[in-house]
Amino acid sequence: MSENERLIQASVEDVFAILTDGWTYASWVVGASRIRDVEPGWPQPGHSIHHSVGAWPLLIDDTTTVEQYEPLRYLELKVRAWPTGEGKVEFVATDRDGNCHLVMREQTSKGPAALLPDAVLEPVLRLRNAETLQRLALLAEGRHP
Repeated sequence: MSENERLIQASVEDVFAILTDGWTYASWVVGASRIRDVEPGWPQPGHSIHHSVGAWPLLIDDTTTVEQYEPLRYLELKVRAWPTGEGKVEFVATDRDGNCHLVMREQTSKGPAALLPDAVLEPVLRLRNAETLQRLALLAEGRHP
C-alpha cells in the first residue's frame, strides 16, 4: 500500500468540492486523460465516473466507482485501468486550522499490477500520487484566491 499526505492551503470544503466533482477527475488524477460521463448520484456509493486513461491514440476506457463516502471526511474509490488492473484509493481529510490535511492511500487489488512486489510498485505509486495531490492542491487553493 502506498500512502501520501499533504497539507493543502484550502478548506476541507474546497478540497471535497473538487474530490466530489466527477468532471474535474481528469484534471487532477495522473493518468486520467478525459471524462466521458459522470453518473447522476456521484459521489454516492455505487455511482461511477466513466473515464479514459492513457494518451491519444492509445486510450483505454474504464470506470472509477465510489465504495464509501462520508462528506467532508472520507472518500473510497474502486479505480480501474485495465489491462493493468484495479485497486482501492482512499482520501481522508482533517481540518487543520482552516486548511485541509489530506491523506491518500492506494492499494492494488487485481490484475497484473497486483502481481508486482511492493518494493517495485510502492515507489511508483508514491511518486504518481504525490503529483496527484499537487494537482488537487493547485485546484483547491485556486478556488478562492
